[in-house]
Amino acid sequence: MSAQNSAGIQTLLDAEREASKIVQKYRTKRVREARDEAKKEIEAYRANKEAEYKDFEAQHSHGNKQAEDEADKEADAKIKEIRESGQKGQDQVISNLLSAVFDVHPTPVS
Repeated sequence: MSAQNSAGIQTLLDAEREASKIVQKYRTKRVREARDEAKKEIEAYRANKEAEYKDFEAQHSHGNKQAEDEADKEADAKIKEIRESGQKGQDQVISNLLSAVFDVHPTPVS
């Protein structure tokens, strides 16, 4: 009877090990499935937020575009003004530079 009990116990231990392997395999499979499902949810959330951002940007960029256009117009006007100012004084500036270069007045250094 002792041998029979020992064989029965061994059978139970083998069954327990086999059940443990099956449970571990199922857990591993479930963890992978959960990870894949989480990745899909994250991608869906990211796509949703990206769409919301693009909508927000489209709604609010109109004002920015207007401000950009106004700033460009102001910058163009300032550039034109600077160029005109440069054209007016250009001859005098060149004359002053040439005079400074060619009319040398050496002075002794003490």
